[in-house]
Amino acid sequence: MRSAAGNLAAVTSVGEVVAYFNERYPPGWAEDWDRVGLVVGEPDAPVRRALFVVDCVPETVEEAVAAGADLIVAHHPLLLRGVSSVAATTYKGKIIHRLIKSGTALFVAHTNADVAAPGVSDALAGLLGLTDTRPLRPAEGAAAGGGRGTGRIGSLPAARSLFELTALAARVLPATAWGVRAAGDPDRMVRTVAVCGGAGDTFLADAGAGGADAYLTADLRHHPASEHLAAGGPALLDAAHWATERPWLDRAAADLTGATGIPAMASDLVTDPWTVRVASGEPPATAPNHL
Repeated sequence: MRSAAGNLAAVTSVGEVVAYFNERYPPGWAEDWDRVGLVVGEPDAPVRRALFVVDCVPETVEEAVAAGADLIVAHHPLLLRGVSSVAATTYKGKIIHRLIKSGTALFVAHTNADVAAPGVSDALAGLLGLTDTRPLRPAEGAAAGGGRGTGRIGSLPAARSLFELTALAARVLPATAWGVRAAGDPDRMVRTVAVCGGAGDTFLADAGAGGADAYLTADLRHHPASEHLAAGGPALLDAAHWATERPWLDRAAADLTGATGIPAMASDLVTDPWTVRVASGEPPATAPNHL
């Protein structure tokens, strides 16, 4: 049932929460290759608590069960590529079985949340204090309009050197072993910044065309980054994939609670796969024992 203010009132079921998400992040906004929406769960099942995660992995499923969450909202799809079995002997099958046995529903909002306004990159831009933001690549088709699109470009409150901006990003982003690395002149002054949550080297040209002095994203590869810089493009900041998308969880969880009254939490469990970092030429603080 819809309230006069346009929010869902007295939402208690998986189906009603799915309806909320489908309005906020319409499935039609997702890329053709993406797999979003309800993955596990009965529409009539009650939702008393929700947990937002970047990745639905065994550890975040157990976190949800321990917290009494009836619903996991994940950014990354669990079943992005086709599978021929969900037997409990497989990695993904084991997760599916655990979700079903614990009565925990799973919903995915991925590229449809990336292009939303506000969406994943708005949360990232907010951490850096960017103002007057606009899409890095405006959305087309069904997702167009309303300031929607992939990534964001905005202005820092005051110009910073690339080194200072990198230090700021490392301080405000969720901590990971990867940290934040930068490419470019450390003394280069930066005022206009482009950001994109997740893997963003597809949008290197957009950052340059948008007048950015620097571009913060994740999963930058050697050759595209090198050629981009050689062509005079913006300086680059490369952070952990998980860290650039984790900030969205807080906003999305607060929005769900505000619209439905369902208590929602954001997981702080780091699911970035990289767990050790040692700077070149520096021995680790503690080394493992070798027989």
